[in-house]
Amino acid sequence: MTDTGAATNPIGRRTVLIATGTTAAVLAVGAAAPEAPASPVDAAAAAVCTLTKEMTEGPYYLDGALVRADVTEGKAGIPLKLALTVVNDSTCAVIPNALVEIWHCDALGEYSGYVGNNGHSEPDDGTFLRGGVLTNSAGLANITTIYPGWYRGRCVHIHVKVHTGVTLTSDGSFTGGQELHTGQLFIDETITTAVAKISPYSTNTVTRTTLAQDSIYDDGGAASGLMTLTALGSSTSSGYTGTLTLGVQES
Repeated sequence: MTDTGAATNPIGRRTVLIATGTTAAVLAVGAAAPEAPASPVDAAAAAVCTLTKEMTEGPYYLDGALVRADVTEGKAGIPLKLALTVVNDSTCAVIPNALVEIWHCDALGEYSGYVGNNGHSEPDDGTFLRGGVLTNSAGLANITTIYPGWYRGRCVHIHVKVHTGVTLTSDGSFTGGQELHTGQLFIDETITTAVAKISPYSTNTVTRTTLAQDSIYDDGGAASGLMTLTALGSSTSSGYTGTLTLGVQES
């Protein structure tokens, strides 16, 4: 299994905005627009928008993701609770009812729908570690997953899409709407190094690609999707909360 960035479904280089909520009070939207936006905004996302590029969706995307807050499906791994805020790239106003969709590999580097590509044999229902939720009135999407593993040629990462105007379907999925953003989420190497020592991650024998070695991540920090992680407990195995603010272009 490889994902080098020369994906089978490359996307256009549309400029979007991304920022960590924890740095929201540090920088202004821009020198030409010092005043707060007129529309309501989430306090954590109001002030900062950092320019970045969209990133490839990679070869492991599947249509028809389930709309659900917990995508783990019993997969073994360290808990990871994502808190992703969606804002308008021009005003930083939060966007409610946007569908934030994620997908990533399990601790052994296997994607649902593609199990075996990283050399492991395990059940494959085509849905584990895939799904998404609608943002609330504060533009926030909370998704429970596990810390991703790794596979040949890529650092630890999570894929993300943002859709607006979707219709929820009776089978628990969604249809229609407009796709506003495709990107990837990344995690600091210090945390990944600690996670890699814990089972089942420690049984993944594939050589791990670091952030610095990755062909997609460009060392741009939060501007390139690097999340801020906060420990949920006193040990690595207790898990983390990962936060990031995504700025998207609304037509």
